[in-house]
Amino acid sequence: MKKEWRHFQKVLLEKQSMLNSLVRKTEDSGREMDSQTEAMDLADKASSSYMKEFIFSKSSSERQLLQEVVDALKRMQEGSYGKCKGCGELVEQKRLKVLPWVALCLECQKKEEPRE
Repeated sequence: MKKEWRHFQKVLLEKQSMLNSLVRKTEDSGREMDSQTEAMDLADKASSSYMKEFIFSKSSSERQLLQEVVDALKRMQEGSYGKCKGCGELVEQKRLKVLPWVALCLECQKKEEPRE
């Protein structure tokens, strides 16, 4: 079991690093687009604005996933990793292998989804 936890930790740390890099690049791209809008005509500004919104929506998803990864690493430190935050039962091993940052077992996730 410890070997699997170390594997999950390694995967989570790699994912965290990758997401940190993506978020940083996305934010830098948005700032760069802001600095270029002064010399644009109205059509270029509209196109730039659309691209900026797209980039930031993508960044928002990446930041949300990054937070889930950070939370999973925190649960590892606390000793609650692999336990469902909803019911307290163990999260299915297959589920953790696919999504090592999940906090809910499949049953609790199904209960949560209609609310979103």
